[in-house]
Amino acid sequence: MPSSPLSSAQAARAAVAARLQGLMQDAGLTGYELAARCGWHKSKSSRIARGKTPPSDADIRAWCAACGADDHAADLIAASRNAESMYVEWRQIHRDGMRRVHEQTVPLYQRTRSFRVYASNVMPGMLQTSGYATGLLRSITAFQGTPDDVAEAVQARAQRSRVIREGDHRFALVLEETVLYYRVSDDAAMAAQLEHVLSVMGQPNVSLGIIPARARRTVWPLEAFYAFDDQQVAVETLTAEINLTTPGEIRTYLRAFSELSRSAVRGAEARALITKALVALG
Repeated sequence: MPSSPLSSAQAARAAVAARLQGLMQDAGLTGYELAARCGWHKSKSSRIARGKTPPSDADIRAWCAACGADDHAADLIAASRNAESMYVEWRQIHRDGMRRVHEQTVPLYQRTRSFRVYASNVMPGMLQTSGYATGLLRSITAFQGTPDDVAEAVQARAQRSRVIREGDHRFALVLEETVLYYRVSDDAAMAAQLEHVLSVMGQPNVSLGIIPARARRTVWPLEAFYAFDDQQVAVETLTAEINLTTPGEIRTYLRAFSELSRSAVRGAEARALITKALVALG
């Protein structure tokens, strides 16, 4: 089972730092000498080598040039960019509002053939109605203190979610039963959301399972994650989105999804749980 997806991002950053430190040692330079060659404060090279300060593209080029290893720069820049993209804070992602991030991820959704989604807190984005999404995104905007473009973001989310109705895409969705009860919108919007889920369940390209609150489980509740084919897993934490692309970690999350799926009920049993949540709305 995964320990923490954050540890993967930290490991990727540490690997870049270690490679830079190796180039410095191969060149026979001290940190002070390298900083002098690059025109930096003497402590900068040490912070980069210890992984305390992520290097910019320009930093890496200067470092490699100082070590006489310009041919390593392109590969190290790519590795550094990948490490930084693994862990991106929501405040940074949403610094201009939420519409743009939905638009930017449309190509990923369109090229993905098989979606495997585990939801432990809110409805998966591709299932959300406009009313439910409006309540949720308003709460996120208020909590993060980011620009309010909720109306535009809801529309962009709906456009991105068209993949569940169009094209050759398959969806395996597993929800914790508690997701059916969390009031992220008003009662009318919650009822419409649950009715929408009942409707989507009938689509031939959708397999929806619900883990009953009292189910015997082999995997504890995890933070929500989205698996895009076998190529990428996006894990959603309170502060950041963490994107995993290493095969070993992807296999671990897919294994977790498989185990979680075994605890879920489907068909008539899942419909009964959704109907129960609808009735509870009064």
